[in-house]
Order: sequence, then structure tokens, then C-alpha cells
Amino acid sequence: MGDPAPKQYYSIEEYLKIEENSLEKYEYHDGEIFMMAGGTIEHSLLSNNIGGSLREVLKNEKKNCKVFNSDAKIAVSERKFVYADVSVVCGKTETFGSMPHGIKNPVLIVEVLSESTALYDREKKFQAYQSIESFQEYVMVSQEKMQVEVYFKSFDSDFWQYRLYKNSGDILLLKSIEAEISLEEIYLGVELKNIEEDSI
Repeated sequence: MGDPAPKQYYSIEEYLKIEENSLEKYEYHDGEIFMMAGGTIEHSLLSNNIGGSLREVLKNEKKNCKVFNSDAKIAVSERKFVYADVSVVCGKTETFGSMPHGIKNPVLIVEVLSESTALYDREKKFQAYQSIESFQEYVMVSQEKMQVEVYFKSFDSDFWQYRLYKNSGDILLLKSIEAEISLEEIYLGVELKNIEEDSI
């Protein structure tokens, strides 16, 4: 998340007007707006890969689920709207009246981690997403190395289960939508940085 805009508080109507007249995307947090940081080529490719894979597997399974890209707002509440890299809604897409373009019932959310937003995505954003009643699964994709982290919570549990995938042959099991995606699909065409760990 970037720096707050100069004006401290905005109405939702003012926020929407600013976005309408801007090439940038802004998140809305109870009156404050924050410009979203630009992404890298790898970030864009990873987002498209996982979104495309999700669309394909859900289409093949003939499930009533829709996949949204980063143009769709996520309505955490009636006063908090953010952007996710990929999100999935199963059944009817629900919104708040004050924000007809903000999805309030995603079951699965994907964030591609970057150096500038990783801490925000892991902590504050994940905590915010947990207030969404329908939200069951959170997927965090590294663009530094082949690594995908998944948190899942069933509706009858208060605990989030954690799974880590980091081998090229690994298959992600996405329980919220009963789908599987390979790490090879997610990282197809992505040039990962060569990270060498220091040895003592």
C-alpha cells in the first residue's frame, strides 16, 4: 500500500470520482485513500497465470464460480475497499449498495507478493479479508522464488490451516473451490531471481 493522498478524508462518492478520472487504482480505508503501487512484469504474468488456470479448471468442472482479476474491488466492509490480484466468487456476486462495483462475497483471494507490499498482504490485508463472511482461502504467490502459501478455513472451524508449496511438481489443492492447480502452471514463463543463501 502506498502513501495516503494529500486530503485526509474522502466520501465514497469523492473516492469513486477520483478513480474515474485517474489512470491509477486507489484503495479506500474508512475515508482515507491509498494509491496502489505499480506491479512488475513477473507480477502481471503470475496473476494472469493463476487467474487463467482457475478459470480453466472451474469451467471444466462446470461449477457456478467466477474468477475476477485485479480490476475488481473487494468490499471488506461498507467503508473499506481494496484490490486483490485474483478473486473467486461462487454463486451470485454480491455487493454493497454504496459500492456496486465492490465484491463482498469472495471465497478465495490470491495476492502476488512484492517487496513493497508483502508485509501488508501477509498481515493487515489478510486480517481485513478475514472479516468477510464468505472468505475461506487465501493464496500468496512469491515472485522471488517458486513458493506458494495457502491458508484455508472451513465454515465450521475458527482455525486457519497452512500449506506450503515450493517444488515444481507440487499441485495446489484449493479446498474452497475443490480445484487443483500445478506450480508449473502458475510459474509458466516467469523468470525467477537467482537467490543464493549465504553459507557460513
